[in-house]
Amino acid sequence: MNPTENTDKRTAAIHWPHVLLIVLFTIVITIAGTYWVLKTYIFATAFTPVVLNTQEEKTLQAKLHALGYEAGFSSRTTDTTHTTNLKKNGEIDKSGFLKPEPYSEENAPRAISFTERELNALLAKNTDLAQKLAIDLTDDLVSAKLLIPLEEDFPVLGGKTLRFNAGIGMAYQHDQPVIILKGISIMGTPIPNAWLGGIKNIDLVSEFGVDPGFWKSFSEGIEDIQVTEGQINIKLKE
Repeated sequence: MNPTENTDKRTAAIHWPHVLLIVLFTIVITIAGTYWVLKTYIFATAFTPVVLNTQEEKTLQAKLHALGYEAGFSSRTTDTTHTTNLKKNGEIDKSGFLKPEPYSEENAPRAISFTERELNALLAKNTDLAQKLAIDLTDDLVSAKLLIPLEEDFPVLGGKTLRFNAGIGMAYQHDQPVIILKGISIMGTPIPNAWLGGIKNIDLVSEFGVDPGFWKSFSEGIEDIQVTEGQINIKLKE
């Protein structure tokens, strides 16, 4: 037998186990990566609703009361608690009827301020919605994550849940609000600007606020907007 042939056979015998290990390792990495993508972006799980502590609930309730909203916002708020709060505020008489009062804007609050936790806790009032929608606040940006369950008879992905992400820039510059759609993603893939009607990264107020309509009215009613880490502040004009 030719010595060269023996050498080739030994080399092949040595390399094949290495090749097999590389192939197996590649398969494992591919499966793990695919599972992560599907778990994170396609077959998404529900969000955990935000639950405020007692002090946070009192703070949010005070803000809602200042805005004229008295409904409970957590699972711990009952109809009895709601009625008790109205009595404490002097809005219900001894007979249990709501007291009439003349309209007045004197000392009326024109500033609206909510934290990220408060907004998500308000969503938690509807537990089903809280498990499908979550809001994030950071500097000049409001982001939202939305889960949409698909019907069982939906093609391919029937019975699964799709994840949508969206970002909207919010600020106040040059004496008017700035509202910019940063983008929308499905399963982690950004939707092309052309599919969004070309409005991505465009100041909607400047673009559509010139003519009479929603954006013009919205702009004229806002005195200031500030979005910071975990906080949004809006001041209304008279």
